[in-house]
Amino acid sequence: MTSRARRRIAVMSTLGCLLGMAPVATWAQSFPEERTPAPKITVAQSTTKSKKEAKAKAEKVHKIAIQVAENNPALMNLALNNAGNIISHYKKAGEKVVVEIVTFGPGLHMLREDTAHTSVKQRVQQTALETPEIAFYACANTQANMSKQEGKEVKVITEAKITPSGVVRLAELQGQGYAYIRP
Repeated sequence: MTSRARRRIAVMSTLGCLLGMAPVATWAQSFPEERTPAPKITVAQSTTKSKKEAKAKAEKVHKIAIQVAENNPALMNLALNNAGNIISHYKKAGEKVVVEIVTFGPGLHMLREDTAHTSVKQRVQQTALETPEIAFYACANTQANMSKQEGKEVKVITEAKITPSGVVRLAELQGQGYAYIRP
C-alpha cells in the first residue's frame, strides 16, 4: 500500500470515528490502491538502447592468456587449437578478442628457432601471419638460462616477442583482466 493511500485511510478513520460511521476496514477496501504507471518506451528509445548495447558488446574485448611451460608437441598444439577456437568463437559472435600465448621453462622450445618441433613451428608461423589477434611471447629468463646451459645463443623465431619473465607476464595479464588458460 502506498503512503498516500495510508494517509487517506488515516484521515477517513479519524473522520469516520468523529461522525460515528462504520469501521475503516469495511469501507477502506473500496479505494483501489494507486499504482504508478510503467514508463512507456518508444520505438526510438528501444532502438537507441539496442544500439548502445550492440556498441558496448562490440567495444568489449575478451582477453585470454595461454601458458605453455612444457616441451610437449601435443600440449603446444592444444594451446594453438585453444587459441584458434577462442578467436573463431568470438569472431562468430561479432566480438573482439586478443590471445597471448606465453612460453617459459621447457615450453620455450615451442618458439625456439633451433629446437621447435617442425609441425608446431610451422603452425606458429602460419598463425602469426593469419591471426593478428594472437601474440606469442618467449621468456627472456628461460632463454638466458638455456643459453648458459647449452653454451650457445638460444634464438627464438621472429614471430615471437621477448618478455623479461614469462611468469611475470602471465601475472600482469591476469591483473589486466585476462582469463588464464593452462592446456
